[in-house]
Amino acid sequence: MLKIKLNFFLGVVALIGLLSACSQSPYPGFDKSENNVYIRYHEKGDATVSAALNDVVSVKMKYYLEDTVLFDTKLFDEPLKFPIIKPTFEGDLYAALAELHEGDSVTIVVPADSFYMVTAGIATLPDFVIPGSPMYFDIRLLSIQTEAEVIAEEQAFLRQRKEEEQIKLESLLQSLNGAYETMESGLFVMDLKTGKGRKPKSGDILMMHFTISDMDGNQLFTSLGRDPMEVTYGQPFDTKGFDEGIGYLRKGGKNRLIVPSSLAFDSLGRGQMVLPYTTLIYETELVDIKTREQADKEREDARKAEEAKAELARINESKKILAYLEQHNITIEPRESGLYYIEKEAGTGAQAENGKTVKVHYTLYNIEGQQLQSSLDGGQAFSFELGKGQVIKGWDEGIALMKAGGKATFILPSELAYGGVDRGADIPAYSPLVFDVELLEVLE
Repeated sequence: MLKIKLNFFLGVVALIGLLSACSQSPYPGFDKSENNVYIRYHEKGDATVSAALNDVVSVKMKYYLEDTVLFDTKLFDEPLKFPIIKPTFEGDLYAALAELHEGDSVTIVVPADSFYMVTAGIATLPDFVIPGSPMYFDIRLLSIQTEAEVIAEEQAFLRQRKEEEQIKLESLLQSLNGAYETMESGLFVMDLKTGKGRKPKSGDILMMHFTISDMDGNQLFTSLGRDPMEVTYGQPFDTKGFDEGIGYLRKGGKNRLIVPSSLAFDSLGRGQMVLPYTTLIYETELVDIKTREQADKEREDARKAEEAKAELARINESKKILAYLEQHNITIEPRESGLYYIEKEAGTGAQAENGKTVKVHYTLYNIEGQQLQSSLDGGQAFSFELGKGQVIKGWDEGIALMKAGGKATFILPSELAYGGVDRGADIPAYSPLVFDVELLEVLE
């Protein structure tokens, strides 16, 4: 389906990260057209009609600074499509497109600062752009459509999708030989497993597993393989068909919901995943059902249990560190911060200093000696700017004691790591950590 949005194109233009600067150029090899476009033709098509204002062009395009590609349609499945607007500045991209014909292949060049600040609408020129420096556009114009043609094409596409949906839905229902119940809303429900207990009431908390597919068997989503999803019954959660269909379940029950697009995303679809007029099929399971009061109580009990667990870990943290020191015959005293810094091999290179970028390899262990992660596993060193809070406190302090080429072990109390924050099963709250660190390089 065609989605012709100028804002999308301008958004792509604006989303350019930090890149290296390029030098100025007088645009050698480019001719200036009557439209004040600096242009170089590579190939001319046979067409004679050029694009008018509000026409929609389909292009393959790459734009770049002298040494850096910023955007390339090769990274996408489809060409770029957008409407022609009035030029944003003299000789810009739109002025160039207005004089091209279908099949033309060209390169144009514009001032990079004009492109950023006028076409892209960026208020402040990025630091890497020198005012007046060139930006190049490689363009192949594939097609030109009038606004009316685009609208007609979209409408024809939607009509075709709607007709195809109805044909597929009728075929699917016929194959089921009536093994479903048709609801007043138009939802089709198949009972796969009868559950026990009551049906949901508004406000109940439902723990659900469900899988979503289309009529061609393409799986779009599944919650299987993870914890059940929490759904508040009576509040919109997914499609109207899903929200209705789960109300027919009892605890432990399963059903299949055939949800026509009128109860799903209708003519709008949902991005590339769900095209307009798509019937969705849900396989649902009601794992558990709780009243709001029950769910709130369970959450509160779980919160208190986590707090008690964290408090116990806080009380026992110093004991764990002392046990580790004794087990590994470590007699060194901690620094004032609580960091235990154990030099394994003195570095001979540059001193690590705040404000400099350092490159390190590391291996992380919990205080029980279990390895949790290592940059060595992927062979990818870790770089960061020292002293800027980009890493945990213990790293900023410990690496500042090292020189390039050095190796050390850091034993960090949780205060210098993640403190009372639970980082998952491997690093619960108040976890002391052990790092083996190699400082590979200190960069300016």
